[in-house]
Amino acid sequence: MIGKFLSATALLVVAGPAVAAVTVVGESAAQSCYQAAASTVLLRDDIGVCDRALSEEALTPYEEVATLVNRGILKLRDGRTDSAITDFDAAIARDPNQAEAYLNKGVALSKKDGWANALPLFTLAIEKKTSKPALAYFGRGMAHEITGDVRSAYNDYKMASTLEPTWDRPLQELSRFIVKRN
Repeated sequence: MIGKFLSATALLVVAGPAVAAVTVVGESAAQSCYQAAASTVLLRDDIGVCDRALSEEALTPYEEVATLVNRGILKLRDGRTDSAITDFDAAIARDPNQAEAYLNKGVALSKKDGWANALPLFTLAIEKKTSKPALAYFGRGMAHEITGDVRSAYNDYKMASTLEPTWDRPLQELSRFIVKRN
């Protein structure tokens, strides 16, 4: 029962407005797509802006990968989880070192298939130096806890709290633990 409760509440926290958008600079649809992914509001044409960037602009390989990740974030926010995962997979296929694609796919999979499938993606995001390591550790902590690895969950929540000391969610999770020293 606690696992189901944690899954539901954690998704609201982990899959916030912009999980880990990938920066695109300049005056372009790709940059507008990034701004939409980094904002807290999904507007009607945000995904369309990303679509136009991918189909009509001459993007660098980095901008293409970034736009796929950012469009995936918008699709995830819009409840189109499968389509978001497709975008994250496309980004990973083009750049297997794009940490934010793994982090965002982890969030999407936790929403769709459960936390066990998301766990390795959070680990990859950490290994590939995500710009949001606290979020990756928190997601991995949730995955560890739901799959029964309480010690690893505690360690990951602790790391998330250390990396983002003003973020209260990891502290809330840590407050549920009783640590016994042998």
